[in-house]
Amino acid sequence: MGDALASTVRLRRRHLSLSQGELADLAGVSERFVNALENGKRTVQLDKLLAVLFTLGLHLELRRGGARGIRSAVGGDATTRSENQPR
Repeated sequence: MGDALASTVRLRRRHLSLSQGELADLAGVSERFVNALENGKRTVQLDKLLAVLFTLGLHLELRRGGARGIRSAVGGDATTRSENQPR
């Protein structure tokens, strides 16, 4: 997922004095998942990630990136939409 996420999860877990196994039990995921997450695995299941973050008192925040357009699945046209435009 990335080094920043991995580091944040690891530091928060340690701050709470939890082992990887304890965090896994509390979050309902495997210890292997926690280990992979803390080691920066690039692909993880979102539901499991959210469970770990919730358990640690963290949250995931989404921000609009630099992409200006979205490729239409039907027409293949690049379209843009202002945040203020209705859906």
